[in-house]
This record gives sequence, C-alpha cells and structure tokens, in this order.
Amino acid sequence: MKRHMIGLVSGVVFGFGLALSGMMNPARVRGFLDIFGHWDPTLAFVMGGAMLIMALAWAFQRRTIKPACAEEYHLPGTKRIDARLLIGAGLFGAGWGLGGLCPGPAIASLGTQFVPAAIFCASMLVGMLLFRAWDSRMS
Repeated sequence: MKRHMIGLVSGVVFGFGLALSGMMNPARVRGFLDIFGHWDPTLAFVMGGAMLIMALAWAFQRRTIKPACAEEYHLPGTKRIDARLLIGAGLFGAGWGLGGLCPGPAIASLGTQFVPAAIFCASMLVGMLLFRAWDSRMS
C-alpha cells in the first residue's frame, strides 16, 4: 500500500510540474525545437531543473543501502551505446518533435485535451506493441 501511495503522489507531483511548466502544450515543445524561428527556451529550463533534481537523487541514492519501498535498487545494467539505443532514441525524438508530446505529458494531457492526447496515446501504444512483437521475433 505504501508503495502505491508513493507512486500516486509522485505521479501527481509530476503531472502538476508538467502543467505548471507548460509542457502539456505541444506548442512549447515545437517552440523549443524552432531554433531558427521564434525559439522558446522554456523546455531548456525544465530540463535543467530536472537534471539538477536527478543529480541530487543520484547523490542521495549512492549514500543509501536500499530504497524505502523495495529490497534493492533496480538500476540499468548496461552503458553500451548500440544501434538499438540510437534507433529508439531517434524514433522517440521524431515522435516528440512531430507530436509535440512525449509519454508523460501525453498521458497528463488526457485530462485537458482528450481527443488529441488520446490519438497520440493510442499511436504510442500501437508503436509499443509493434516493437514488442518485433523484439520477441528477433530474440
């Protein structure tokens, strides 16, 4: 129960941060990517703030024995940059640039701009399912 409450509170704080920063508005993301037009630096400040918080979280994590709601930390096992990572990052970036949303803001936008966000989320789900099918065939 405690773990679910922490997840709920974290999701609410994350969604509030997205709404407060304007990241649920695809025009903000497109404005950030428009470096030769009317550039909007808002996303750079949001990313910088997120990097600062994450740096503090990693420093805290290194000093703890185990997380509050699990027996151990589940950290990424590889640091290898391979074709799979580059292709995935490229597809993510293309979808983000074209749609103006990434998964977090898209889900949060279901509460404010349901139809466009639902189309985006459905497309995202189809892409995830296609990847899962392709990945299972390859392995």
